[in-house]
Amino acid sequence: MAALVPGFLLSGCGVKKGNGGKTYEFSSVSRGSLEKTVSSTGTLNPVSTVKVLPRMSGKVEKIFTDYNEQIKAGDVLAELNTDMLRLQREQQMASVVKARANYELQNLNFQNQKKLADKNLISEYELTSAKTTLDIQRAELAAAEASLRVIETEINQYAYITSPINGIVLERNISVGDTVVDSSNSSSTSIFTLAENLEEMQIEAAVGELDIASIHKGQPVRFTLESLPGRNFTGVVETLRMVPTVQNNVVSYTVIINVENRDGTLLPGMTCAVDFIVEQRENILMAPNAALRYQPTGLGAVEIAEMVFNAGLKNMDEDQQKAAIEARAQTKTTQSSAPQAQTQTGTGIAGLVGSSGPGVRPMGGPGGGARGTAPGNQQGGRSNAQAANVIVMKNLWYLNSEGKLEVMRVQAGITNGTNTEILSTLDLEKMQIILREKI
Repeated sequence: MAALVPGFLLSGCGVKKGNGGKTYEFSSVSRGSLEKTVSSTGTLNPVSTVKVLPRMSGKVEKIFTDYNEQIKAGDVLAELNTDMLRLQREQQMASVVKARANYELQNLNFQNQKKLADKNLISEYELTSAKTTLDIQRAELAAAEASLRVIETEINQYAYITSPINGIVLERNISVGDTVVDSSNSSSTSIFTLAENLEEMQIEAAVGELDIASIHKGQPVRFTLESLPGRNFTGVVETLRMVPTVQNNVVSYTVIINVENRDGTLLPGMTCAVDFIVEQRENILMAPNAALRYQPTGLGAVEIAEMVFNAGLKNMDEDQQKAAIEARAQTKTTQSSAPQAQTQTGTGIAGLVGSSGPGVRPMGGPGGGARGTAPGNQQGGRSNAQAANVIVMKNLWYLNSEGKLEVMRVQAGITNGTNTEILSTLDLEKMQIILREKI
């Protein structure tokens, strides 16, 4: 590691007065861990739920299960009253007997007509008429028997509402005495909601369009619950639903996160504060974002631009320095009439050293950006491959050993919104940098 650059002041956070009479508040470049995240909110839900609808209409006579009870496939959940069905069955059995008697009588008549036709004692029309009547009676008997089987099926099967899966009862929407409507009716509603397994749950989180480019399958997720303060839970992104949701002109996408719930702590419907971990860095140098945003108020725009330009030259090789100086000379003429604010924001002379050399694209915005990953709120949805070539250069202001303002250009890495990674070949740890000016 390179030696510490002479002139840096080393100390912790504090307040110090410079030679210009300004009083500054300081912080230090520190070493530690940093992660970039995308924050969202979501709701816990079972991975798979089944809504149970009745297959026949009727009045609820018995209920055999309740909320949160474990059930197995085939278990009877409720029973419907079958008194009217049993009466219908007796009536239909009588219809079957009547239809069978008519069929047997007509069959006997047809056999007699057939014998007479063999002796040419009746016409072909009379024989055909007898055969047609027999077919009609046979069909009426089959229809009566089918109707009887329907009633018996309702009594023996449909009247008993059973579970289609092994799982747990999440919701019961009926009570004894309620009347339910069969599922073929448009007004039918579910009477039970079952969950297959609560040991595996999922979070449905809404992520805005500016951040969705940073989300991918298999990405680690950390989330917390208001009902369980102080506890952190983890999950993994399972899938991203491509259909957008638009609300108040804000576009968002639903991201499904798989979560383990072995101890049963997590309950359906809980609201989660979710952090998608985009990048993590260990043992890195980092500086407060406020220090990267600071600009001296006691210096003019031209003076600041000159200091920033000279600081940027230190990060270049000889050829790059020569190219930057030539470009500045050409730009001074074309931008001499530009507003002073334009120069101060880095589009004038300072813009010439906005990167560390030719072919490197700077990206503005206080607080830094990302190296190798495109943050959704700054990259405009660019892919990670495109953002990998982006280098963000920032200014760090400090007081030299004589108490005068100095600036150095550093490459910024990932940020968590409070601190930003600093990439440098210099040993900047504990370097005292200016946060703001004290009034």
